[in-house]
Amino acid sequence: MKPTPAGWPRLSSSIYYDDASAAIDFLCRAFGFAVRLRIERDDGRIEHSELTYGDALVMVGQAGGRTDRAVLLPGASPRSCGGRNTQSLCLFVDDADAHCAQALAAGATLFEAPTTHDYGADYWTDRSYGVLDPEGHLWWFMQRLRPSTPRAD
Repeated sequence: MKPTPAGWPRLSSSIYYDDASAAIDFLCRAFGFAVRLRIERDDGRIEHSELTYGDALVMVGQAGGRTDRAVLLPGASPRSCGGRNTQSLCLFVDDADAHCAQALAAGATLFEAPTTHDYGADYWTDRSYGVLDPEGHLWWFMQRLRPSTPRAD
């Protein structure tokens, strides 16, 4: 498999918002993302953006996709479709409890409080929590507490 272009993970996700500009500000304030690229029209519509968290990359766009396409992308905010999510994003953080407190202080809605999940001696232990952003996207954040134990076969 060939290496990815510099600065790009093998997989990245696009997520759509009715108000992508406000979402970018929220994601940076609440979750600690940094803006790598923000392409905005004169009227404020976000045509494309790239947010990073360590080596993670998420693209945030305006619902409906870029306006220069012949056919608009079918992206939608959960807020515009009855709160339904067709995906959730998961991100590793250094301290799940502190990260959760920051997210809640910035206005995220708690979906699941920080909880420790021990998957047994052959696997790992994580502490994770889930929140909804202002438009209803479900985000999971996890902290690895104990790595898996290699099996001796």
